[in-house]
Amino acid sequence: MSTMRDLRVEKVVINIGVGEAGERLAKAEKVLEMVTKQKPVETLSKTVNRDLGIRQGMPLGCKVTLRGEPAVEFVKQALSIREMRVPEYSFDQEGNMSFGISDYTDFEGMKYDPEIGIFGMDISVVLRRPGNRITQRALLKRRIPKSHRVGRDEAIQYMKDNFEIEVVQ
Repeated sequence: MSTMRDLRVEKVVINIGVGEAGERLAKAEKVLEMVTKQKPVETLSKTVNRDLGIRQGMPLGCKVTLRGEPAVEFVKQALSIREMRVPEYSFDQEGNMSFGISDYTDFEGMKYDPEIGIFGMDISVVLRRPGNRITQRALLKRRIPKSHRVGRDEAIQYMKDNFEIEVVQ
């Protein structure tokens, strides 16, 4: 089998949505920095919602993107919190997987801090094959053929083989 057919974890995005700017957002950023050991970036509102008091460009949450070996290690840690069980609906048709963790204190070495409170997070894992860069590069952009895209069944099998998870119906 060709090495171009091998799947890999391209990136892992850890997101905490707060819904407002201010003190809670600062605490969420602190939590993400403690868990991932990277500086988070703020996520901004793209639309206006007058009922919720949200303006365009208003900070609503924060996220961290991990790539390479730190991404794989983080996924292993996060899946162990979920007891290596993920529901089948966590996988989408493009080979991505998303799941949530309800409390940051479940991570190893994290203790509850009454000043911070409880924050959960969403984790998205993107699986790709080598050669995906041709869709994003500046020169000679191309589409990836269907046979080279990652499907849902392939993603489930990859996660079972490499992370030893159990996919629950």
